[in-house]
Amino acid sequence: MSQLTPAVSAEAPPPRTAQQRRDSRRALVSSYLGSTVEFYDFLLYGTAAALVFPQLFFSGVPQAAGIVLSYVTLAAGYVARPLGGIIFGHFGDKLGRKQMLFITMLIMGGVSVLMGLLPTSAQIGVAAPILLVSLRVLQGIAVGGEWAGAALMGMEHSKPTGRGFGASIAVSGGPSGAVLATVVLGAFSTMPEAEFLAWGWRIPFLLSAILVGVALFIRYRVTESPDFLAAKAANATADPSHKGAPIMQVLRRYPKELGISIVAGFAPLFLQSLLATFALTYAVQTGHSRSDALLMLTIANFLHIFTIPAAAALSDRIGRRKVMLAGAAAGIIGIWPMFALISDGNIWLMLIGFIIGNPLVQALMYGPMGAFISEMFATEVRYTGTSLAYQVSTTLGAGFAPLIASGLLLAAGGTTTALAWFFCGLCIISGAAFFLAPDRRSRV
Repeated sequence: MSQLTPAVSAEAPPPRTAQQRRDSRRALVSSYLGSTVEFYDFLLYGTAAALVFPQLFFSGVPQAAGIVLSYVTLAAGYVARPLGGIIFGHFGDKLGRKQMLFITMLIMGGVSVLMGLLPTSAQIGVAAPILLVSLRVLQGIAVGGEWAGAALMGMEHSKPTGRGFGASIAVSGGPSGAVLATVVLGAFSTMPEAEFLAWGWRIPFLLSAILVGVALFIRYRVTESPDFLAAKAANATADPSHKGAPIMQVLRRYPKELGISIVAGFAPLFLQSLLATFALTYAVQTGHSRSDALLMLTIANFLHIFTIPAAAALSDRIGRRKVMLAGAAAGIIGIWPMFALISDGNIWLMLIGFIIGNPLVQALMYGPMGAFISEMFATEVRYTGTSLAYQVSTTLGAGFAPLIASGLLLAAGGTTTALAWFFCGLCIISGAAFFLAPDRRSRV
C-alpha cells in the first residue's frame, strides 16, 4: 500500500520565522516568473504554429495540410515532455529542485532563440521542418522538467494550510506566459503580411534571451526546498523498500495515485491546449480578424492568471476534489455556449466564450492541480511522480488536442457538435478521477 509521510503532526505547527517567510516569497516569485518565461516560449510556438509555420515551413502542401502538419510538430513537443519529466524528476529527487529548474530554464531559452534564427523551407528545403521538429522536441523535454519543479518549489516553501495556493502560483505562469506570448506576437502581427512572415515573427522568439536572463537571476537566489532537505537528511533511516531509482519507486509504490493523476488532467489540459491553438484558428475561420481573436484571447488569459490561484486557495479551504468536480460539471455545461459565442460575429461575445473556457471552467479544474498531483507522492519521489503524471496527462490530454479538434470539425462538416461531446466525455472521465482521489491536504 502507498505510504505518505504526514506533513504536520497532531499539534499545530510552530510559527514560521521571518527568514522562512522571505524564502517562501522568493520561491513563489521565482516559480511564477520562471514558469511564465517557460510557457511564454512554449506557447509562443503554439501561436506561431497556428498563424505562421504552415506558410513558412510547410509551404509546398495545401493550406489545410500545412496546418495539420504544423500541429503535428506542436504535438511532438508534448510527446517529449514525459521524457523530460522522468529525466529532471530523477535528478530533482536525488540532487535537488533548484539545480534542475536552473537547467530547464537555460535549455528553454536557448531553444527559443534558435527557433527565431531558423531558416525556412524556402531557404533550406526539407531540412527546415526537420530542424523545427528537433528543436520542438528539445523544448518539450525542458518543459517536461519545469512544471513539476516550479510547482513543488512553490508548494514546499508554503505553510501546510496554503500548499494549494503555493503550487498554483507556478501554475498561473501558464496563462501569464500565454498573455505575454500573444501580446508580443500580436503586436508584431499587425505588421504588413509580407514583412511579418519575412522577419517580424522571429523577434518574439529572440526576445526570450532578455526574459530568460532576468528569470535565471531570480531563480539563482532561491533556497532549496525545505521538504527536499528534510527528506534527504532522513534518507539514511528510510525503509529499504523506499530506496532505488525514483521512477521505479513511483511505479511500485504509487500505481493507483499515478493513474488517478494522469486521468485527472485529461479534461483541463485538453481545454487548455484547445483554447491556446485550435480556438484561435477556429475564430479566424468563422469571420474574426486575427488581431481581434488574439486580443480577446489575451484578455481571457489575463483573467485566468487570477482565477487559477483563486480556485487553488478555495481548494485549501474546502478540498481539492470539490473544486475540481465543480469544474468538470461546469465544463459539461459550458462547452456548448463557448463554441457558439466564439463563432459569433461579435467580438465581445467571442470574449465571453473565451472567458467561459479558461478563467472559469479550466481554472476550477486546473488551479488545484499542482497540489492535487504533488500530494499523491512522498517527498523523496515527488518530483518524479508529479512530473511523470502531469506530463503523460499533458501528452495524452493536450498534445493531440488540435489534431483531434480539427479532425472532429472536419468529420462533422464544420460544426463543433462532435468536439463538444468529446470534451464532455473527457470531463466525465476526469471527474471520476477527482471523485476517486483521496484528500491529502494534510500530507507531504
